Amino acid sequence: VMLFCYCTPSEKNESFEVADDLPKPSDIQYKWHEQERLMFLHFAPTTWSDVEQNDHSVSLDRINPTKLDTDQWCEAALAWGAKEIIFVAKHSGGFCWWQTETTDYGIRNTPYKNGKGDVLKELSESCKKYGLNLGVYIYPGDKTWGAMIGSGGKTKDPSKQEAYNKVFRQQLTEVLTNYGEMIEVWFDGSCVIDISDIMEKHAKNSVVFQGPHASLRWPGTESGNLFYPAWNTVKSEDLKSGVSTQIHGTPNGDTWAPLETNTTLYNHYWFWSPTKVKTRKSVQTLMDNYYKSVGYGSVFLLNASPDTTGLIPAGDVARYREFGAEIKRRFDKPLGMIEGIEGSQVELKFEKPTVVNHVITMEDYKQGERIRKYKIEGLVDDNWQELIQGISVGRKKIDYFDEIKVESLR
Repeated sequence: VMLFCYCTPSEKNESFEVADDLPKPSDIQYKWHEQERLMFLHFAPTTWSDVEQNDHSVSLDRINPTKLDTDQWCEAALAWGAKEIIFVAKHSGGFCWWQTETTDYGIRNTPYKNGKGDVLKELSESCKKYGLNLGVYIYPGDKTWGAMIGSGGKTKDPSKQEAYNKVFRQQLTEVLTNYGEMIEVWFDGSCVIDISDIMEKHAKNSVVFQGPHASLRWPGTESGNLFYPAWNTVKSEDLKSGVSTQIHGTPNGDTWAPLETNTTLYNHYWFWSPTKVKTRKSVQTLMDNYYKSVGYGSVFLLNASPDTTGLIPAGDVARYREFGAEIKRRFDKPLGMIEGIEGSQVELKFEKPTVVNHVITMEDYKQGERIRKYKIEGLVDDNWQELIQGISVGRKKIDYFDEIKVESLR
C-alpha cells in the first residue's frame, strides 16, 4: 500500500529560497534518467574460464556461442523493466565483439559464424526490435597493448602509446558510427587518450560514464546501494577529473551529473561460470538494491551474464522476472496520487481512513534539484503525526514505515 506524490516547488513561494540558476539536466540526461532501470551485459573470453579479468588463457577457437540470441537478452531486460542495455563490446583483455581490423583478438578470428559474426550489430538490431535503448562499454585499456586495468589507456611501454591511441580511437569511432545511436558510452576507469573530436562528432547525444567527458557519476562501489542523501549535482572540477563518485555530490554543485548505481546479479561476479551462478542474488537483495538506488533518486544498472552458449541462463531470467513482478506488486497500483502541485506543502485526502506504509515523492527535476529537506505527516484522529522526514528527493524518493491508518497525508 502506498501513496504516489509528485511535487513541483514554486519559485513564487517566499518560504522556499533556492537559487534561480540551479544546474539542470540536459535533454539527454533527462531522457537517460527517466529510464530508471538499465541492464548491463558482460560477455568475454573470461566467460569460458573462471576468472573475472581476461588473462588470455582462453584460446579463440573455443569462443563459439552457437545459441547466442540477442532477442533473448532483450527479453531478459524487459522482464524486470529495464529500458536500456549497455553491452560490454570490449573489456580489459581487449577482445572485440564487433568486426574490426584494429586487432586480431576479436570475433573475426573465432569459429562463431565462421568469423563473420558481429554481436554488437545483432544486439543493435534486437534493441530496435524490442524498443530498447543501446549503450556501449568500450574499455580504454587493453591487455594486448600493455594498457592494463585502471590505466585509462596508458601503455606500460611509452613507445607503444601513440600506436595504441590510434587503435583505440579507431575502435571508438567504429562502435559509435556503425551501430546506430548510442544513448550511453562507458569508459570504465576513465580515459587518458584524447578522444574529444570523436565524442564531439559522434556522441553529442549520449551520456558519458567516466573520463573527461563524463556527464554521469559512479557511486564508488558496485554494491548496488547508495548512501543517503544522494545529490544530482557536483562541482565541475570534480566531474572533470573523470572519476568523481557519490562522495563528490553536493546540493550546491554547479553542474548536473546524476548517479548510475551498478551491481552484479552474481555476488560479486560480472561474468558467468558454473560456480559463479551459485551466488545469484535473491529477490529480497535486489529489492534492497532498488530501494537504495532508484529509491534514492538514482538509475539502477543490473548486470546480465550470458553463458558459453550465448544465452542468459534460465535461472537468471527467472530471477529477473521475479524481481520485475515484485516491483510491480509493490508500486504499480498506488492507493492515491497527486501531481503537478506547486508550493511547499502538498496534501492528499483519502475518502476514508486508509492503511499506508510507503510514500513515493518526486520533484520536477527538469528545474534542478530544489527540495533540500522535507517531512511527511499523516492525519490520525484529526491530529497530524510525523511519519518520516528526509533531505534529497531528486527524481524519486521511496520512503517506507510501519503501517498506519491515516485520513490524509501531507
